[in-house]
Amino acid sequence: MTPSRILPDLQCSLICEEVRQERSGSFILVGVLHFVTVPEVPVTAPRLCIFNRWTAGFGQFLETVRLIAPDQVTVMRKHESRFELKEVTLHAINVVYLGHVRFEVAGPHYIEVLVDDVMKIRYPLVIHHVPPPAPPESKG
Repeated sequence: MTPSRILPDLQCSLICEEVRQERSGSFILVGVLHFVTVPEVPVTAPRLCIFNRWTAGFGQFLETVRLIAPDQVTVMRKHESRFELKEVTLHAINVVYLGHVRFEVAGPHYIEVLVDDVMKIRYPLVIHHVPPPAPPESKG
């Protein structure tokens, strides 16, 4: 019996500053992020990229990527894309580009990755507020 559909595994999900693809098809991830340090909030990130690699599935699927605010309820951004795995030995790579993301407050924000409404991973992206040092006082 041949399966008609097998939900895929999320092999990896990484948030980075840029994703490039070589002529060979290989991907280059630039600036893989685990937190973002900013001198003030609110702050706008010009671009965030989420690199997802799916494997060990069979069929057609809907990937949903959500950026969740620190209140863990507010969806700041949502992106959906369809993909297909024609064999369980193949993989699919989806790159989500989020432009001009405004972070209103510091603290942990969350990336959620779902396939067909099934949560596969949820991980933090911490916006860390570090004010610039105060200028030295001049003595005169």
